[in-house]
Amino acid sequence: MLDYAALNALAAVVREGSFDRAARALHVTPSAISQRVRLLEERVGCALVVRGQPCLPTDTGRRMCQHMDRVRLLEHELHDALPALAPEGAARVNLPVAVNADSLATWFAPAVAAFAAQAPVLMSVSVDDQDHTAEWLRTGAVLAAVTGHARPATGCNSQPLGAMRYLAAATPAFVARFFPDGVGAGSLAHAPSLVFNTKDELQARWVRRLCHRHVELPRHTLPSSQAFVTAALAGMGWGLQPEALIAPHLADGSLVELVPGQALDVPLHWQTARATSGLLDGLTRQMLAAARDHLRPL
Repeated sequence: MLDYAALNALAAVVREGSFDRAARALHVTPSAISQRVRLLEERVGCALVVRGQPCLPTDTGRRMCQHMDRVRLLEHELHDALPALAPEGAARVNLPVAVNADSLATWFAPAVAAFAAQAPVLMSVSVDDQDHTAEWLRTGAVLAAVTGHARPATGCNSQPLGAMRYLAAATPAFVARFFPDGVGAGSLAHAPSLVFNTKDELQARWVRRLCHRHVELPRHTLPSSQAFVTAALAGMGWGLQPEALIAPHLADGSLVELVPGQALDVPLHWQTARATSGLLDGLTRQMLAAARDHLRPL
């Protein structure tokens, strides 16, 4: 049998990022946390935490934390069915999810906030490109994710959310400077673009569809959806922006589309671990309802 006090200590170290903060969260001493994690490592025969600032889980440690997350969900279900077993002042359940930055900046944050306001959870939201969030599910780092993949990860369920519409936009002055003769492969190869990070393929995908070939784009890297809009408004470059974020700027003329009528719709899906959980089911209902209100039907 696993030592669940030790598992709880491990999960706290990973969640809090240090042994000291984990000790404060669990109301024990740092040496107690260290001893529990060490004994668990001896039991499984490998390291579970990479000690550092912050402390990070090994692959095995991450899977152990995932197991602990599932155990907490199961305990919550049991407490609902048998209230006499529920400890007084029961702790909230940690619910780790992954989402792409543009969803977080538009429809996801209000939806998850509404869910957390009425459910006994502590949300742990991680951000990654929509084409990579499914990997968080595969490795056990999260229990649910907004992803660009319809095919479910192993051990997961997948449901369509809808499509997020992106528009290639820049300031009128930027367009006049870099695209005086129109938008094409030649002009795009010289106009600075904006990308979120090295995983961001939206700009390249839009250009490939427009020009029917790959174009090497000069690019600025800005890992923030709001900074993307701010940078575009400042004339730093052009980029694929969520329509929901830039609609007011298009309306007042501070941003314009590079090529009107050339929107890029990115399908999004909601994937969850196959765990019998009323909390996960409730979160799923909240996400699907928000997506219906804010995303385009697939």
